[in-house]
Amino acid sequence: MFAKSMKWIFFGLIAAGLAGGALYMLKPQPVPVDIVTLSRGEIETTIDEEGQSRVKDIYRISAPIAGKLERLAAEAGDAVAKGERLARIRPVDPPIRDMRTRRELAAATKIAKAGVQLARAEVAKARSDRDFSIADLKRAERLAASKTISDRALQQARLAVEMKNAQMAEAEANLEFRQREQESAQARELLPTQISHLQMEDQCCVAVVAPIKGTVLKVLTESEQVVQAGTPLLDIGDLADQEIVVDILSSDAVKITPGTRARIEDWGGEGVLNARVRRNSPAGFTKVSALGIEEQRVKLVLDLTDPREKWRKLGHGYRVNVKIITSRTENAIRVPLGALFRQGNDWAVYVLKDGKAVQTLLQLGRFSPKFAEVTAGLDEGAKVVVYPNDRISDGVLIVDRSTVE
Repeated sequence: MFAKSMKWIFFGLIAAGLAGGALYMLKPQPVPVDIVTLSRGEIETTIDEEGQSRVKDIYRISAPIAGKLERLAAEAGDAVAKGERLARIRPVDPPIRDMRTRRELAAATKIAKAGVQLARAEVAKARSDRDFSIADLKRAERLAASKTISDRALQQARLAVEMKNAQMAEAEANLEFRQREQESAQARELLPTQISHLQMEDQCCVAVVAPIKGTVLKVLTESEQVVQAGTPLLDIGDLADQEIVVDILSSDAVKITPGTRARIEDWGGEGVLNARVRRNSPAGFTKVSALGIEEQRVKLVLDLTDPREKWRKLGHGYRVNVKIITSRTENAIRVPLGALFRQGNDWAVYVLKDGKAVQTLLQLGRFSPKFAEVTAGLDEGAKVVVYPNDRISDGVLIVDRSTVE
């Protein structure tokens, strides 16, 4: 009888354990969640865009004359001094002439020589006429002294001398003109090999010099070749005088004024660089985005405010990330963006109260990339759920994941 009683007691205990386990299994379990506590801090509203560094004043060196450019010794990155010679340009030799052209030039030279001979003969004739008129004037002066001839005859003799002097000057000028024509014809007749032989080394070329002290940014024409006047050769600039240029949406540009603060991030060096907006372009332009959407953009220019030593490794045309600070609020109650979700037209969060998730509506102010400003709905120190999943709803039991682990 005792054994039978013990048997029933044993089965009763088993049944009670199974019932308790079933009740435990059927009891709602709290959902593990990530909890953050609202605190006060700074809220910054920024406009984030990619930009690039740029030397403020770039000097593009071009060929001053048409000619044969010697190979440039300068390379990108070389430091140059003001007035330093960067290149030399040799004037282009005249083209090789055919037989007909050579004969025409030779005939023109002979014509010029004949003109010189004719001019010399005219000078000799004018000189003889002048000498004769001078002798005639001397005779007239002697006769006029003895009253043999009239004063009018003496004046005519003097006038004749003046006219012969003028004719002599005209003949000499004509001779000079003909001699220059002969020199011009002889120069056109010279062959290219004769011209190169006659030129001196210091007279053959035109030197291209650096206008400022700076760094060679880009070599545009490197190899030895024939260039035209105005052909770009290389770019020079001062790397210590740089700016940041960024294209932003026109709808964002209206929020920015000169003097607005900005930060330069992900520029390749250590830390963050500080900058200020110097100029906001008044004219926009159309730019197609990576998604193929036409956007109206505005060019923004910023000045770096940090010392040169901090960004000395920044070169011309380097990519940077620009954060333009449009507004800043100090000591604001901040809620992480990951805790927010939409409830109709309002923002809401789940707040941990008495182990349950309580849906709470919020009024928000400014937004930053990580936080939003809480203006009404919660106070500092409230515990909210970050990244709520579909298992969480109003009144669901929740537990901080960090305490469970």
